[in-house]
Amino acid sequence: MSNENDPKQLKRELDWLSAAIMGLASVVGAGIFVSIGVVAEISGSTAIAALVVAGILGACNSVNLAQLAVSHPVSGGIYEYGYKYLTPWLGFTGGWIYLLSKTAVAATAALGFSGYLLNNLGLADAGLLIPVAEIAVVIITLVVFGGMRSSQVSTIIVVSITIASLLCLIIAGLLFCFSHGWGKLTFSGINSYQGATSFLQSVALMFVSYNGAARISMVSEEIVDPKKSIPRAIIFTVVTTMVLYIGVSLVSLGSIGAEAFAVATRTNAAPLQAVANSFGIPLVSNLLALGAVTSMLSILLTTVLGVSRLLLAMGRRGDMPKFFAKLNTAGTTPEFAVIFVGIAIAVLVLIGDVRVTWSFGTFGALYRSFITSLSALQIGDQERLYPKWISWFSLCSSVVLAFCIEWYYWTIGLGLVIVGLIWRFIFRQLYTSENIQLITKD
Repeated sequence: MSNENDPKQLKRELDWLSAAIMGLASVVGAGIFVSIGVVAEISGSTAIAALVVAGILGACNSVNLAQLAVSHPVSGGIYEYGYKYLTPWLGFTGGWIYLLSKTAVAATAALGFSGYLLNNLGLADAGLLIPVAEIAVVIITLVVFGGMRSSQVSTIIVVSITIASLLCLIIAGLLFCFSHGWGKLTFSGINSYQGATSFLQSVALMFVSYNGAARISMVSEEIVDPKKSIPRAIIFTVVTTMVLYIGVSLVSLGSIGAEAFAVATRTNAAPLQAVANSFGIPLVSNLLALGAVTSMLSILLTTVLGVSRLLLAMGRRGDMPKFFAKLNTAGTTPEFAVIFVGIAIAVLVLIGDVRVTWSFGTFGALYRSFITSLSALQIGDQERLYPKWISWFSLCSSVVLAFCIEWYYWTIGLGLVIVGLIWRFIFRQLYTSENIQLITKD
C-alpha cells in the first residue's frame, strides 16, 4: 500500500485522445441505450430536435469545463472549481451530488451489465443477477486499482466495441429506412404550451447525456499538456457524441416509430434491441447486444475512476477522511479511494433493484452545470480561452431547464444537499479538533 514517501500528485499519463476516449466511455451508455426512448415517449419524433438543442447546451457547458480544467488542472473537477472560484460550500455540494449520483449510476450499470449478459446467454431466470454484477464490480475495481494505464487499455477496448455496435446499427438502419421509406418519422412540431413544455423537458433529460466532459475534468491532473489536450478531448467527445446520438435516433424513430420505441423503453429498457430486431439481420442484433454489455462496463469503469479522484480531492481538502488522499508509491492510484468506491458500489448492488431515475440525474447535471458556469464567469480576461457569453448562456439555460423537471426530484436533490452540508460541518469540526490536538502534542 502507501508509505510516508507517497507522491502528492498523480502522474500525468493521458494524451488528448486517451482523455477523449475516457469521456466517450462515460457518455455512450445509458444515455444512448435508454434515454432516447424516454425522451421519445415525452415528445415523439421531436426528440431529435431536443437532442440537437441539448447537444448545443452540452457543448457550452463543456467549453466552461475546458476553460476551468486548463486554468486549474487538478483532480476533483467541479468540486475543486467551486472551491477555487466560488465558495467552499458550493464546491462541496457540487462534489457531494456528483459523488452520490455517480456511485448509484455505477451500481445501476453493474446490474445492467449483468442483466444484458444473462439475457443474451439465456440465463435471465437463474438468480445470477446480483452475483454477476458483484463480480463485474470487483474486476473493474481491480482494473482501476492497477493505475491509469491499465484503466486506459480496458476503456479503449470496451468503448471501441460499443461504438462499433452503434455504427453498425446506424448503417443497417439507414439502409433499412431508405429501402422501406421514412414514413414512421413524423414531426408534429411545437404548437402549444404543452408541446413547448414537453420539448424543454426532453432537452433537460437529454442534457445529462452530454456530460462526458465532466469525467475528463475529474482526471485533468493526469492529462499531459492540459492546456492543449483538455480542450481537444472535450470538443472531440461532444461532437462525436452528438453525431452518434442523432444517427441512432434517426434510424430508431425512422424504423419502428416514436410510439413503439417508447413502449420498448418502458417495457424492457432495451429500445435499441427492438430497433435492431426490426431489421431482420441477426448479426446487427447480436452486435448491438454485445455493445450494450460493454457500454455498461465502460460506465462502471469511468465512474470508479472519476469518483475515486473526487474522493482524493475531498481528502486533500479535509472534507473526507485524509487517507483518501493517499497515493500508491508509483503516484498512479489513490488506493483507498478506489477501494472505498468499489465497496460502496458493491453494497448498492446488493439491493438488487437500484433505480436511479433519469430525472434525478438531470437534477445533478443541471446543478453541476450551474456551478460550472458560475465558476467559469470568475476567470479573468487574461486567462480566458473562450468568450464570456458562452458561460452566461450556459448559466441561464441550466436555470431554465431546472424548472422543467418534476418538483419531487428537486425535493430529493435539495434534501441530499442539506445532508451533505451537515456532514461537512460535523466532519470539519472533528477534523479541525484532531489537527489542533496533533499540533499541541508536537
